[in-house]
Amino acid sequence: MRNPLADKVVEIKPSGIRKFFDIVSEMKDAISLGVGEPDFDTPWHIRDEGIYSLERGRTFYTSNAGLKELRQEICSYMKRKNNIEYDWAKETLITVGGSEAIDMGLRAMINPGEEVLIPQPSYVSYEPCAILAGAKPVIINLKAENEFRLTPQELEEAVTDKTKVLILPYPNNPTGAIMERADLEAIAEVIKKHDIFVMSDEIYAELSYKEKHVSIASLPGMKERTILINGFSKAYAMTGWRLGYACGPADIIQQMTKIHQFAIMCAPTTSQYAAVEALKNGDADIENMRVAYNQRRRYLMNAFREMGLECFEPYGAFYVFPCIKEFGMTSEEFATRFLEEEKVAVVPGTAFGDCGEGFLRISYAYSLENLKVAIGRLERFVNRLRGEKG
Repeated sequence: MRNPLADKVVEIKPSGIRKFFDIVSEMKDAISLGVGEPDFDTPWHIRDEGIYSLERGRTFYTSNAGLKELRQEICSYMKRKNNIEYDWAKETLITVGGSEAIDMGLRAMINPGEEVLIPQPSYVSYEPCAILAGAKPVIINLKAENEFRLTPQELEEAVTDKTKVLILPYPNNPTGAIMERADLEAIAEVIKKHDIFVMSDEIYAELSYKEKHVSIASLPGMKERTILINGFSKAYAMTGWRLGYACGPADIIQQMTKIHQFAIMCAPTTSQYAAVEALKNGDADIENMRVAYNQRRRYLMNAFREMGLECFEPYGAFYVFPCIKEFGMTSEEFATRFLEEEKVAVVPGTAFGDCGEGFLRISYAYSLENLKVAIGRLERFVNRLRGEKG
C-alpha cells in the first residue's frame, strides 16, 4: 500500500507549546504559565450580543468575506487607531482567527520556491504555514541585545532575489518585544528598496505598554504592500469565538477570499455579530485588561530582578522571555525539570525557533495570585540549581 501522507506535512514538527500544556492538565496542583490565553471572560456586553444574535435566529451563513457591518466597523477602527483608510468592500476579510488569515495570506501570495522571511523567536505557525504554501522559509535570528527587534541590517542580509514576503510579528509572541515608529521606518526603507511585501501580525496591538502601537501599514508607501492581520482573541478575550481579519490591497484580499470561500465558506456568524459590539463599545474593556496585564508585567520584572534572573523588559503582548543560560542546561531540560520538581509549566524558548535556546516563555495572561505562587516556586527552583552548581 502506498504512503498516504504528504512528506511536507509529516516533516513539520508539532507545536512545542502543547506538549507541556497537555502534561500539566493531568498534574495535580500544577500551575500553567504556558498558554497565551487571557484569563478574563469575554465582556458581558459582547457575550450578550452573541446570545441576542442566536435568539433572533441569526444562524445563517454570512457573505464569504464577512458581515458588512463588521467590515465597516473594522475600517472605522483602523482609521481611529492607526489612521489607515480601508475600503470595507474590497480591502477587508473576516477569518477564523488570525491564524487562518496567516495561512490564506501566504497561500494567496506565494509561488513555489519563493522565500518568506521569518524573524524568530516568533509565533509557531509562521514557518509551517510558509512550508504548506510552497515557500522556502528563511529564518532571521533576532538577538536579545537588540531587545529582539528586527534591524534593517538583519533584514538586508536576509533578502535575496527570491524574497517575496516578510512576516513582521510585533508586538511579539513569545518575547514581548515591540517595534517603535523609528524602527519601522528604517525597516520600511529596506522593504521598498527590494520591492517585497509584509505580513504584519498585529494581534497584540492593543497590548502595548510603552507607547501606542504603530502599524507599518500606516507609513508612507507601505499600505499597498502590507497585509495587516488582527483579531479579537487577545484584545477582547475572545479566543474561543475564533474570529480574526485581514486588511490589505484589494487584489490580495480578493484571492484570499477565494481560498476562504472554498476552504471555510465564512467565519462563525454568532462571533461576527459579537465582534461588531466589541469594536463599537469595547475600548474600556481593553483598557481595563491592559492595566491588569501591565501590573502583572511589572510584578514579574521586579521578581526576576530580585532573584537575579536576567530578562530584558518587554513592552508588548503578555509574555516575558527570561534567560536561563547561566544554569548550563537547554531550555527543554530546564522547563521539564521545573515542571517535574515544582509543578509549573512554562514553554522552552526553542518552541519558537532555534535562537530561542537559553530562554523560556512565561505568559502573564493569568491571575496575579497564580503568578505569585508560580514565581515563588521559580525562585526556589533557581536557588536550588545555583546550589547544585556550587
